[in-house]
Amino acid sequence: MIRGVYILPNLFTMGNLFCGFYAIIAVFQEHYEMAAVAVVLANVFDILDGKVARLMRATSRFGMELDSLADLVSFGVAPALLVFSWALTSYGRFGWLAAFLFTACGTLRLARFNVQADSAEKGTFTGLPIPAAASMIATTVLMFYHFGGSGTTRHVLVLLLSYALAFLMVSNIRYHSFKDSAFIGRAPFFALVLVVMFMIVIAAEPQVSLFLLCTLYVVSGPALHLLALLGLRAGRFRGRERRKAVQ
Repeated sequence: MIRGVYILPNLFTMGNLFCGFYAIIAVFQEHYEMAAVAVVLANVFDILDGKVARLMRATSRFGMELDSLADLVSFGVAPALLVFSWALTSYGRFGWLAAFLFTACGTLRLARFNVQADSAEKGTFTGLPIPAAASMIATTVLMFYHFGGSGTTRHVLVLLLSYALAFLMVSNIRYHSFKDSAFIGRAPFFALVLVVMFMIVIAAEPQVSLFLLCTLYVVSGPALHLLALLGLRAGRFRGRERRKAVQ
């Protein structure tokens, strides 16, 4: 702190925090679609602050702590208030417990990430990252309004989704981190064409595209974990069969 702080990465972090704070204000005003958009934009700022810090070699303990506090507001408190006010108020105790559990598990997820930052396996996260969980809720809200919904909803799947996301954040299921960006360094020309096509698809139907991307990422962890367990069980079975054949 005596030597100063890095300005540019922390400006992106403050942009993340601003979007989270605006999302909370929008929820109080019952502008749920705007709140969901703010949570998605907060995710963009969160990605940029990490990328910029690594490219500038401007990572610091101060930046890491500031990023965690901003994430708690933007991806812990804001989406919990959003999903509660939008879909869970009619469920009474189960509704506000689901919203609190989302915030609590997100907080635990951030604390565990900070503790394991130096020893964690590169390329993977332990548990669903809290920005992905928040984006799942936000894109669900956006999909609701994209297909003609209005006001609030009372669908039990939203309640179950809130509990499921909370559990995945504190689980030991592995998720890909995408920290080692494919956009740094050289790549085949066709890769640039694919990136441009991908951006066109998102621009054409952003609500649907972002919802599908979030869903695929959330599901990818349990799916790969299940495949690994099945592969391990199959390997043990083959090992027992070989031992029996030898005997």
